[in-house]
Amino acid sequence: MDTLTGASAVLMSYANKKIEALDSERQALAKAIADLSADVVAPEKMLQISSYLDNWDNVDFDDRRQVADAMITVIRATSENVAIEWKI
Repeated sequence: MDTLTGASAVLMSYANKKIEALDSERQALAKAIADLSADVVAPEKMLQISSYLDNWDNVDFDDRRQVADAMITVIRATSENVAIEWKI
């Protein structure tokens, strides 16, 4: 920063653009981290899911749907293939 005090307008413009680019990258990374953190399943929820899986045949539809929501990111299905993207 000390060297920028005597910098020309062109150099200051370049520095400001670089700072803006780095700040945009920092914001994008912070958002990505927040998005990933939101996808993490709490330990209490994992215990509940585990108990549902242990007793799957007796679990009602809404609870099965909640388990699927907690464990599956996306399902891609075609007439020939089914691909499941898991959160775990």
